[in-house]
Amino acid sequence: MKPHFAMMAGYNAWSNERLYEVAAQLSDADYRADRGAFFKSVHGTLNHLLVADRIWMRRFSGDGEAPNRLDAILFEDFAELRAAREREDARIVAYVDGLSEADLVGRFRYRTITNPTDVEQPLAPALTHFFNHQTHHRGQVHCLLTGFGLDAPSLDLILFQRQTGMGLS
Repeated sequence: MKPHFAMMAGYNAWSNERLYEVAAQLSDADYRADRGAFFKSVHGTLNHLLVADRIWMRRFSGDGEAPNRLDAILFEDFAELRAAREREDARIVAYVDGLSEADLVGRFRYRTITNPTDVEQPLAPALTHFFNHQTHHRGQVHCLLTGFGLDAPSLDLILFQRQTGMGLS
């Protein structure tokens, strides 16, 4: 099970790097434009991804900042947000690298944010949600970038696997 989550952590970092490379081509006005996405703009959606990752990493590890709102804007500046994203992705990779198979079948407890409730569940399905959530919102950013006429990158997991060899053996 651990190789699967190591692959997903690597895929997450790879995908974010590719997405940010294209998002950097936007004008500030386009970057912040409300395009009708759930978090309105590329800016809002990229911030949400970092917010959610920090919330989940706090739940998983007990460390780090955990915003108390899903729509929080952690960074107004794109370059600062990008640097924070890279640090968070490295943190995610390191966290997954440190997990054992026993950790993955273990349980953990956390409190939800939107409708505060205490939850206890196995770690592995929560990690699956964590990586799936990232993919979901990256897809929204991809759509927004395409709508601006940019050549949004392929974020296919199979492309990552072929480029890195992860998940092919």
